Amino acid sequence: MTTETQTDAPDLDLIRNTVRELAGKFDLDYWLDCDRNHKYPWEFVNAFAEGGWLGAMIPEEYGGIGLGLQECAVMMEEIAASGAGMSGGSAIHFYVFPPAPIINYGSEEMKKKYLPRIAKGELLLAFGITEPTAGVDTSRIKTKAEKVDGGWKINGQKVFITNAQNAERILLLARTSPRDDEHPLRGMTIFCAPMDREHVTVREIDKMGRAAIDTNELFIDDLFVADEDVVGEVGRGFNYIIDGLNPERIVVGMEGLGIARCALEIATKYAKERVVFDRPIGQNQAVAHPLADSWIRIQAARQVAMNAAKLYDEGKPCGPEAASAKYLGAEAGYETANRGFSTLGGYAYAKEYHIERLLREVRLLPNAPFSQEMVRNFVAQNVLGMPRSY
Repeated sequence: MTTETQTDAPDLDLIRNTVRELAGKFDLDYWLDCDRNHKYPWEFVNAFAEGGWLGAMIPEEYGGIGLGLQECAVMMEEIAASGAGMSGGSAIHFYVFPPAPIINYGSEEMKKKYLPRIAKGELLLAFGITEPTAGVDTSRIKTKAEKVDGGWKINGQKVFITNAQNAERILLLARTSPRDDEHPLRGMTIFCAPMDREHVTVREIDKMGRAAIDTNELFIDDLFVADEDVVGEVGRGFNYIIDGLNPERIVVGMEGLGIARCALEIATKYAKERVVFDRPIGQNQAVAHPLADSWIRIQAARQVAMNAAKLYDEGKPCGPEAASAKYLGAEAGYETANRGFSTLGGYAYAKEYHIERLLREVRLLPNAPFSQEMVRNFVAQNVLGMPRSY
């Protein structure tokens, strides 16, 4: 059985096959062990660092390989499809995509200082936007940066921050001027801030899935950040984040498709081999049809995501397409994992069959980083021209 598209350009096929081979060296039992023991998958990360993949979107002059979003989308789908799921996907994702504000808006000194280390896997970043009282209304963040001699002092709180247990630096969004009701998204700035443990308290969140990758709440108390570590212009941080949302949505959708492929492979194999009432359960249409439907949805969702990635690489508007890619990828990932769970029946509860881990990990995608409801709001307002409903 194959679930990947057969219409990729040759260079995408090469990336797909190369990443598939590398990720395949880490089997389902490796990821089960990482999940059970809350063990960060450093062996997996190091293997991708040695292959140069952590610098996928970093320009060659800064130590990367300068790939486009189409190539990176294929890479992330294959990582998730290998059985790594969101644990492996997040481990690589946070080297490839969070550096985008530095690549696009950082000073030359900042790029030379940080990008080569990120590409080599020497520097792990966290990304700090979300706050407990702001939710999806980023304009209402309360983390505040005040100007001092030579830099800024930051105070505030962040939540659901990935990698903070191990990160050396964090791309941190903070208010540098008060919220203006007329222009609520102005006055926020991105800092490439040090994770100074004397001024940043990190508390891990015990969560449902992706146990191999830490998620945290941060308490920031008088954290000093030098002027040289301000990303771009003061007050324009939200604009820089918006530039990175479309790539993130596309890639998250592709990671959802990767999980769908893995779950479908496990479920299909089981349906062929499991015999009940003297016949394989896959002979029953109640089992076969939902899995066939998932295969069809995976193909359709990938076409939408890869079209969105192509538009992005060509510098064309792709907001609705990127939102649709996330929507369809999250839906296909969750529905396929859930159907796989039903296919295995009682055995799905057993961790050794791996479906329950995939289901726990992919369940997040319909809610984050952009809920399915917000995607529908966005399309209704910006594509169909309906009044804003939120």
